[in-house]
Amino acid sequence: MRFQPTEDQLALRAGVRGLLERRFGRDALRAAVDSGGLDRRLWRELGEAGFFALRLPEAEGGVGLGLPEAVLAFEEAGRALLPGPLVATHLAAGTVPGAATGETVVTAVHGGLVTWLDGADVVRGDAAGAVPLRSVDPLTPLHRAAVAGAPDPLFMLLTAAEQLGTAGRAGELAVRYARTREQFGRPIGAFQAVQRLCAESLVRVEVARAAVYAAAVTADPVDMAAARLLADEAAVRGARDCLQVHGGMGFTWEADVHLCLKRAWVRAQCGGSVTESEELLAGDLLGEPA
Repeated sequence: MRFQPTEDQLALRAGVRGLLERRFGRDALRAAVDSGGLDRRLWRELGEAGFFALRLPEAEGGVGLGLPEAVLAFEEAGRALLPGPLVATHLAAGTVPGAATGETVVTAVHGGLVTWLDGADVVRGDAAGAVPLRSVDPLTPLHRAAVAGAPDPLFMLLTAAEQLGTAGRAGELAVRYARTREQFGRPIGAFQAVQRLCAESLVRVEVARAAVYAAAVTADPVDMAAARLLADEAAVRGARDCLQVHGGMGFTWEADVHLCLKRAWVRAQCGGSVTESEELLAGDLLGEPA
């Protein structure tokens, strides 16, 4: 990728975005919040489009692409706030029957948490005795498992890609609102305090994007941990700043801001969380084996 996507990679990203805009736009997002369930039909459509089999060799029925392409696809999934254990199902393609085609929903235990436990067909890891938790995100049901499970660098990176997409969406929402909302006879985007929030959000997104794309090229676990830290920060702080730009409107259920923030919060606690990423980076700096 060399930090700049090729024409084919850009076409892939545009294709994924187009599919998600058609099948999971704002109305579908709100309907999913109301129903709280997993759309199996959409899951199978993602499978038919090759979303879960992107990195599976063509000889095994996959698309035959690499990690950079998967990162671009998961960035778009994060931008759409697409619910479900997407990363776990993608990583199970080729080993769990039906995962590559979207017929099987796979979840996994990471960091002591497991998402969509009741809605999944297959659970990877020890989820025995898992206790349900009240999730702040209406589209991410959670259970706490007795066994934490070792962090998976690939899970860490693809989750970072989702966080990157959510951070980008939060930034877009903030800028759009700043351009249209008026106070004292002019758009609030004309005020320096609002401009600063939007600018800082953009900087965090672009720094995180460079780190996530670089980690997709190097496939180094340390790079993946660094990318995860930056993407988590971009998503959480970006959504919080977006809420500030929206003011009182941002706190209402009707605004989409809270959905970005809640998803970012929950993702930041799942597989390859801040603590795990920091420990991996600290170990590398100290010369300790991973």
